[in-house]
Amino acid sequence: MPHVLLVIDQFPRTLGGGERVALRLAGLLPKYGFQASILTFSAHPESEGLKSPPCAIFLLPLHRTYDLDAIRAVFELRRFLEEERVQIVQTFFESSDLWGGCVTKLMSSAKLIWSRRDMGILRGRKHWIAYRLMAGLPDRVFAVSDQVRRHCIEVDHVEPDRTETIYNGLNLSDWSVIPHESREHDELVVATIGNIRRVKGHDILVRAVALVASHFPSVIFRVGGDVLEPEYFVELQELVRELGVADRIQFTGGVTDLRRYLTEADIFVLPSRSEGFSNAIIEAMAASLPVVATDVGGNAEAVENGVNGYIVPPEDPSALAAAIMRLLADRQRLLEMGASGRRTVAKRFTTEAMMLRTVEAYDGLLGKHSSRPS
Repeated sequence: MPHVLLVIDQFPRTLGGGERVALRLAGLLPKYGFQASILTFSAHPESEGLKSPPCAIFLLPLHRTYDLDAIRAVFELRRFLEEERVQIVQTFFESSDLWGGCVTKLMSSAKLIWSRRDMGILRGRKHWIAYRLMAGLPDRVFAVSDQVRRHCIEVDHVEPDRTETIYNGLNLSDWSVIPHESREHDELVVATIGNIRRVKGHDILVRAVALVASHFPSVIFRVGGDVLEPEYFVELQELVRELGVADRIQFTGGVTDLRRYLTEADIFVLPSRSEGFSNAIIEAMAASLPVVATDVGGNAEAVENGVNGYIVPPEDPSALAAAIMRLLADRQRLLEMGASGRRTVAKRFTTEAMMLRTVEAYDGLLGKHSSRPS
């Protein structure tokens, strides 16, 4: 089978969306005729990604991309690509894209794919410059949403015919739905999930909670996610006390059972300041929840305003609160939008759709005529 190497900057203790997608892709590729391996530059010994991984994970320690150790790593990566007969290298995040991509193209005949999952929110100034200078480096760029694809073309100056949108997908059969009438809790629950970072906009949600609570005093808000920015979390706690909503909002920490967490909710909210394409949105839709999300990144490509949820401006607690209250005030609308969201996932965001687009691109890069169904 053709060998695909997925290169990712790090496996932190708490995985983000990019790491989870890479692991999932590695587990699925053999079913579509490809061997998969993962290479990372750093791995926390307690990372979830190291527990029962779907394929071999190789560690190539890399602390800086410009010192003597980085020069040694160049030749180690070249040797690995040759010995493992890697034909496609797919990279995730900045160091993998730029350093790993350069080594791949200069030292091997493997095809290079950049996986672009955001709007450059994590980039420093050197990254912005490097992406423009190296726009011609990848053979393909997989963008996680149309909005991210436009960013690659307009900001990074990647040629349009080398970019394509491949949405994240999931297995809808894994998401059994518990009818709202059968749920054990009496109060309505509004949930969000996302590691506690400023970019996720939890402070906007807290301010919206204060507005909602004055009209719907029995509604509970749940915030799932590990604290990645402790100082920001302290700010959130102070804001909760200042607004007097400590009894309305629960910070649940890391969520180990996502399906149960979502099926215990009635509405899903994503107040982010920036996104590429949110896995959490389609997971919430699969659980038949209506979604209220900010108009950033690819959110509006999944949430059809007024059909399966509402799209609101970022940085606007009043708009966020108003959309939530529209759903709370109309139980029938809430249920209909939740059902519509599940149909959206079945139509556009399945694992099969994601993998067929991916392997079709792989086949094209390898000069193979794909006979796979579209």
